[in-house]
Amino acid sequence: MAKLTPHESLANTYWYKKEDESEVLLTLNFTPGQKAYDEKVMEFGGQEYRVWNPYRSKLAAAAIKKLQNIPITAQSHILYLGAASGTTCSHISDVLRDQGKVYCIEFSSRVIRELVRVCEIRKNLIPILGDARYPSQYRMLIPEQVDVIYADVAQPEQAQIIITNAETFLKPNGWILLCVKSRSVDVTKEPEQVYKDQVKILKNAQFKIVELTFLSPYSEDHAFIVAQWLK
Repeated sequence: MAKLTPHESLANTYWYKKEDESEVLLTLNFTPGQKAYDEKVMEFGGQEYRVWNPYRSKLAAAAIKKLQNIPITAQSHILYLGAASGTTCSHISDVLRDQGKVYCIEFSSRVIRELVRVCEIRKNLIPILGDARYPSQYRMLIPEQVDVIYADVAQPEQAQIIITNAETFLKPNGWILLCVKSRSVDVTKEPEQVYKDQVKILKNAQFKIVELTFLSPYSEDHAFIVAQWLK
């Protein structure tokens, strides 16, 4: 019989060990019978679980690389910068269910149409068309401070973008999850130097770096930073 083991910190998230001893990450589907993309679905004990693919989601990749600190609870209110078509957002939706919510910022008018389709089914996701570099564009659409800011944007100034949004939206002692795409920051530098530079920018803005992990082989030249705002 299949055995599911709860994830160490994420609610409604589970490890499923396959016959070859490899582990698959699953989330309990908040909208049974509805997929968000082309994810695989599994059923155990009459409940539906969605496979969280680390090649499609950097948060899943970080979890599978055994990231120890994922400061998302079922009650979290989250600002997600670079939501794209909603793949990772949909799994965070499974984590939050009826308690939390995600404000999903996406710049591309083409991509946001796919995001809206996901958000129509998942009522804890709120799609917002906007440029993450300019939080004033969507300030009036987010009527609260958030617990967590998650950023996955292909811009050179990735750390500064999340800092700018933190100054507007993040609660004191709130958390950030930053996916650093080194080739988007500076293609001429070694990725390790790019990560060091981004960490320095965050530290100068009063963020305490709690954890950094590399996402290879799921996303090459990417790092995942967890940090807390000391304000």
